[in-house]
Order: sequence, then C-alpha cells, then structure tokens
Amino acid sequence: MAKQAYLHSGQTLVQIASYNTNLQGVLGLPQDLVDWLAPTLQVSNFLSPERRAPDIVAVGFQELLPLHLGLSGFSKAVINDRDTLILSQIETHAPNKESYSLIAKVVNVGVALLVYGRDDGIARKVSNVHTSWTGCGPAYMGNKGAVGVRFRVAGPDGTAGETYTFVNCHLTAHQHKLQNRIADYKHIVSTLLFPPEALSTSPSTLYETSHLFLLGDLNFRIELPKTHPLYAKRLTHEFAQTLESEKIREELKEYDQLTIEKRKGTIFAGLHEGDFWKFKCSYKYKLGEVDKYSIKRTPSWTDRILYATYTDSLNLPNNSSITNLLYTSIPSYTTSDHKPIVSLLLLPPRPEDAPPSIPTIPLPATYSPTADPKATLKRYTGRSLDRVIGITWWIITLLGAGSGIVGVFNLFLGLSAWMWLKIKPSAREVQV
Repeated sequence: MAKQAYLHSGQTLVQIASYNTNLQGVLGLPQDLVDWLAPTLQVSNFLSPERRAPDIVAVGFQELLPLHLGLSGFSKAVINDRDTLILSQIETHAPNKESYSLIAKVVNVGVALLVYGRDDGIARKVSNVHTSWTGCGPAYMGNKGAVGVRFRVAGPDGTAGETYTFVNCHLTAHQHKLQNRIADYKHIVSTLLFPPEALSTSPSTLYETSHLFLLGDLNFRIELPKTHPLYAKRLTHEFAQTLESEKIREELKEYDQLTIEKRKGTIFAGLHEGDFWKFKCSYKYKLGEVDKYSIKRTPSWTDRILYATYTDSLNLPNNSSITNLLYTSIPSYTTSDHKPIVSLLLLPPRPEDAPPSIPTIPLPATYSPTADPKATLKRYTGRSLDRVIGITWWIITLLGAGSGIVGVFNLFLGLSAWMWLKIKPSAREVQV
C-alpha cells in the first residue's frame, strides 16, 4: 500500500539529519558521510523497485564549534565548510546521481541548519525563502537557542502552494532542568519569527506553516523514579548493557521526559515522532567509542526529530499523515559524546480538495502561539552579549595559546608588569 502510494502519488520525501558535534569545529565530521547522509540505500526496497533520492535534505548541527568562537561570530567559515562537504556527499551518494541546490543555511553561535532541494523537482519550485534565529541562553544569548528556515513550494495552477518550515534547536542541558527546557521551547515559539503570512501584519511563528520539522539536541532525559529496579544502576555499565534490548528500551520510553511532557500537553503541541526507542540512546557516549556509554550521565534520547503536516487530524492526536520510513542513530561517529540521528519522512499527497490558499497545520483550540512583541530586542540583546563575551574570551584564549586558564594567568601577569613599570619611575623620584 505504502509502496504504491510512493510510486504513483508524487509524495515528497524528506530526509532530516541532526548531530551535536561536541564543539569540534571542522574536525567534527569524517570526510565520508555516507553512513549518515545516504540512508535511502537502507530502505530503498521498501519504497520502489528503483532507488529514489530525497526531495529535500535538511541537516542540523549543535555545538558546531568551540563556544568562544561561536559567540565571537566565527561560525560562518565552519558552516560554509560543512555546506561544501555535505553537498558533495549527498550528490556523490545519490541513488541516481541526482543534483541538489542549497535552499538556505543559517547559523547562530553553534546551532546551524542547512536545507537542500533536488534540482529536478523541489529546487525549481521554491520561493519566499526566509531564515530566522533566536537565543535562549542567559540574557537571550545564543549558547542555547534555535535557527529556522522557511520557504514556499509552488502548487498546481491556481493555488498558493505549501510552506515548509525546518527548525533546529539546542535546549538547556542536565536532567533536573526540565522546566528550563520547557521555557526554552516556549521562548523559541514566540521569538523565532518569520514574515507575516497572507493578510496578516504580524510576524508568524514556526507553527504557521503547511509542514513543520523540528530537530536537534532537545536534551530531554530518562528520569527513573527511585522505586524503579534500574534506578540504582542508571550510572553503571550494567544499565548501559540493558539498552541492548529493544524491549527494555520500549519500557524506558515511559520515563522519557519529552514523551511525558508531550502527553501532558506541556510542549510540542501538534507534533509527532517516530519510534525513537527502536534505536539506542544517542547520549552520552565515551569519546572515541562506537558503542560504550559514559557513566557520568544516564543514557538518554537527547537528540530527536519531530514533525507535523496540515493533513494531520486533531481527532487522531497520536497519528500523523507523515509516514516515518526510517528513524535511527549512526554509531560509527566517535568524535562526539552524541551520536548523529537521521529520519526519512514520506509526506502525504496533496488532497484533491486542498484549498487554493496556503494550508497550515491544525492546533488544539487550547493552544494559540503568538509572536513576542519584544522578540527583536531580546534577540539582539543576546547577540550583543554574545559578541562582547565571545571576543573577550577569544582574546584571553589567544593569550594562553589555546588555553583560557593560561590566558587569564598571562593577562594578569601582563597587567601586573605594566602596573609595576608605571609605578617604578614615581618610586625613583621619591628616592631622589
């Protein structure tokens, strides 16, 4: 059934990849990205007799480069390097040698997003491309936050087409900071804004779109109650070994903070997710290891991909019109304490009775996201602090030959010497 729909309905295939590269900069990725960016090779038999490349490829990074460099505004060189590498790799490994074009890229400190479209389809129909960014760190700084890309794809004659919105997030870390993560998301919804839609004069939120894809290091953790049999073992290698069992992972999903809060309606209204428990927790791994967790943190599914489309029904809140063909992590990447994740999503065909105007995803009557009137002020307050702190940190690190601690010592030593030299002539005058 799904195979026939894929072959004959012209459904859009979207590939989404996300990776927290642990502040590695240009060293964060191997040169061959086939394991991560060519997952269609794994599922092509489910799709059609012939391999088909994705129509859209979205790649998100968190902790793209060392924090002081990101805060200083040096992210563009790294993201340009990634763009060149990713484009060459998806074209090299495309099933039928399809070519792609970059639709948009955006970066804020260490959170980056690149979106590509196939040249023989989506890329030719794209218009109204917009990017956005926001910070939700202290004083709205960009050490945590989100970036977004939105564009319109032309529809049949006489229609306005559909809009696609991709949002990459990095939320507050640590298990006990659940409420901070919830507050981060609410801040992102109200400040990650795009130009007004249709006849509106107000900026639009990420929800005012036909298709929404949200990815990133969302940092939600497994939080076991003290009465759980595995509670005492959660920071041991024995607990990590239990994760080999899909049955155990499915049981543990009931203690996943994101799942719990989403069911309560606290966060991610209208969004859906695939069976994340079918792959092992993406965090926290020992650096350099393919399959060995660090015992400093409880292993968790911090890296996630969620989605919604305008044909989803509020009457079936647990079902999505989007088919999740693939959702997995890539163990072979070992330079980060996270594993990259990837999802392959098959969008539903456009309904015959689709409205001529741009359709938007349905939301519960109890949820009405609105733009923060102070969003611009907050964003640029955060960015100003980013630059001041980042450049100061960068200078100190430069003085320490790459070490911030040595840089502080050298700065103190230099100031002391300058003060001594300034005072010394006065001391001589007193002696004379």
